[in-house]
Amino acid sequence: GATASALMMSCLRQWGFQDPAYLVPDRFRFGYGLSAELVAAAEAQQPDLLVTVDNGISSVAGVAAAAERGIDVIVTDHHLPGEVLPDAAVIVNPNAPGDSFASKALAGVGVAFYVMAATGQRLAADGVTDAAAARTVVADCLDLVAVGTVADLVPLDHNNRILVTQGLARIRAGLARPGINALFAAAGRDTLTAVPADIGFGVAPRLNASGRLDDISIGIECLLGDHAAATRHSAALSQLNETRKQMQAEMQTGAEVHLEQQLAELQGELPAGLCLFDPTWHQGVVGLVATRIKDQVNRPVVAFAAGEGEGLLKGSGRSVRGVHLRDLLAEVDARHPGLIERFGGHAMAAGLTLHETQLEQFRESFAAVATAQLGNIADDQVVMSDGLLAADELGLPLAEQLRVAAPWGQSFPEPVFDGLFRLLNQKLVGGHHLKLRLSPADGSMAIDAIAFNHPDLLPAESGAECRVAYRLDVNEYRGSRSPQLVVEYIECV
Repeated sequence: GATASALMMSCLRQWGFQDPAYLVPDRFRFGYGLSAELVAAAEAQQPDLLVTVDNGISSVAGVAAAAERGIDVIVTDHHLPGEVLPDAAVIVNPNAPGDSFASKALAGVGVAFYVMAATGQRLAADGVTDAAAARTVVADCLDLVAVGTVADLVPLDHNNRILVTQGLARIRAGLARPGINALFAAAGRDTLTAVPADIGFGVAPRLNASGRLDDISIGIECLLGDHAAATRHSAALSQLNETRKQMQAEMQTGAEVHLEQQLAELQGELPAGLCLFDPTWHQGVVGLVATRIKDQVNRPVVAFAAGEGEGLLKGSGRSVRGVHLRDLLAEVDARHPGLIERFGGHAMAAGLTLHETQLEQFRESFAAVATAQLGNIADDQVVMSDGLLAADELGLPLAEQLRVAAPWGQSFPEPVFDGLFRLLNQKLVGGHHLKLRLSPADGSMAIDAIAFNHPDLLPAESGAECRVAYRLDVNEYRGSRSPQLVVEYIECV
């Protein structure tokens, strides 16, 4: 949402639209999307037109409230629609019924990009602006498209790969806006060698932290500001991200306690769909907790926190391959009308609201529908490998080739290889990352490896044999470049 908002604001300002403004709903007060309450708040600015970005396809009541006040609404969204569509003046959504746009995996910022491209064409046709100038205004926003597309974890299909590739090219060429440059710098990432991982692990967490804990407008202003403003806002975003990480670590510990309690109550057998709730959790961070628990138990997980309304819970869910989470929630809703107050989302992530008194019934129904969709889910997560690499392939040439073949991402994953290695030494760095020195089975060379978010040493001595699934990457440190294995899975054999 931040990148999509910044993209539209940037284009509209440059084209001379009269006083364009953005309104960011307080997610903890108004929830997601264009609600009737938010329309009432927006009316104070006397808008002629409301345009949603990255939301709105489920805002039936909100669009109706705007119509009652004489305000037209254009919905631009990429989320899956419900059975009833809002009665908006225009709906732009590649996933809307009957929409012929071929690229169905666009992120919200991708939809905004094409809306602004079409707007520029129309302005040029009407003589308001020059056609080439209109194209330049939109093309200059490809850095935002790349950041938003990678951050939203949408599938990198053919079209999204083109958008991300072009956006990264602009960033590497020094053509990014000050806000993106400032976020890269704050994350300790080099724009000259920018890759999707820099966005996913460096830039995106900072942008997202503002929406999770505070006000997403901080992120939008960072993306729209000049160098001084961008530097100031990126520092604030970094501080919010540090707070988020500390909060997430505490919540993660609590979630694992809840998980152990459920295992004990169910005699070691977890349901196919898992629900967790703690009244002390922050609703802006529960999605991250759901992700970590989902990775541990390999099944859909919804984590709940207390909502703003009395007795309301806000849930954020994450799913596994083979279980479409939004469809799962739709089936729960169909079986038990009124159980869920509202919900929406994608195949792999969704959000919902329900009353705390309904939690146990939802927990049971969620597990039952998950079982029906997937049956008995294996407790062990499968790591897909692209095969073995010979010792002489574990070097910079192949690592560089893999970088050139990027962008990698959702539905276009970076190659993962596997093999047997000897453990030479190991240590923890940064408190929760495992740094390793490994040697292929033939002992012909040694290579560095790192397992992120692996807070424990391996229960093995130097010389032990380990099976490793890994990505071959380039490690850059103080001007030096070397091959490095990024560990996806490791076990001593």
